[in-house]
Amino acid sequence: MSTLPLPRRRPTFSVFLPQAGLTWDALREKARLIEALGFDGLWLVDHFWAGGMPDLDFLEGWTSLAGLSEATTRLRLGLMVTCNSYRNPALLAKMVATVDQISGGRIELGMGAGWMDTEYQAYGYDFPPMRTRLAQLEEGLEIVTRMLRDSRSSYKGNFYRVEDAPNQPKPIQSRVPITIGGAGEKILLGLVARFADRWNCPINSAHEVERLHEVLTSHCERAGRNPDEIIVSEQTMVVLGADEEAFQAKLAMAKAVLGHFADIDKTAIAGTPERVIAGLKAKMARGVSDFALLFGDLAMPESLELFASEVVPAVRDC
Repeated sequence: MSTLPLPRRRPTFSVFLPQAGLTWDALREKARLIEALGFDGLWLVDHFWAGGMPDLDFLEGWTSLAGLSEATTRLRLGLMVTCNSYRNPALLAKMVATVDQISGGRIELGMGAGWMDTEYQAYGYDFPPMRTRLAQLEEGLEIVTRMLRDSRSSYKGNFYRVEDAPNQPKPIQSRVPITIGGAGEKILLGLVARFADRWNCPINSAHEVERLHEVLTSHCERAGRNPDEIIVSEQTMVVLGADEEAFQAKLAMAKAVLGHFADIDKTAIAGTPERVIAGLKAKMARGVSDFALLFGDLAMPESLELFASEVVPAVRDC
């Protein structure tokens, strides 16, 4: 159990929505509903297909964010998380600045080292060992951060380089918030300490969020960073039903659709609104203030509406 004091922040709730099987019209309407219900943001994913279902429709992430920037007016938008390997970091910086302009300053930049080896192979990307991918991520973060901030950027690393590179126009935001997701203690949390505004703890590591935050704090001390500047976020699976019968139906659906992704019985906040409220409050007591919500029914309207009307007000008023 952590003994470190964690800052109290107003909780924020975004929907984590893998775009598997969604047409553009369906994704646009889902985003508009999420915005209308008062959620803070929407995270898509940076994959080329759904695991195990390669022939299912799957829209590309960053181009989808550009479209959603025009389709919404308030919702913050990002990918949980952008795979550093899939785009040259200088190009990514240009994309981020452009989509931030289109959105009116609502883009979140999630970054990660990549993991889906079959995807790399199919699309012709090299898939080096994790330590190499983390080193590439570090260089990518260096370049993207500089190009979003500086008038011209130069950097020469082992994997990437830029030379007196311009990036105009800059984002509307004075700083595009950077989220780094993961639980790697030796290297990845060190990158969080150096580059991130938000650390997102994956679903399967959520039970260790306090201990991992202590590790992050140690990295911050070495980097000369105040750990309180970094928002503690979590991927949180929610299985929600208006009553016990509805909940059991949602639970069965979640296990069928997402059981390969996480142990739902162990990791999900599940039940009627009262139980979900209690589960979120317990996570907030452990220092989590930002929730990327993966609904067990993949964000069907009744779950979104129930969460927004009954869960959010109870949690925010506590």
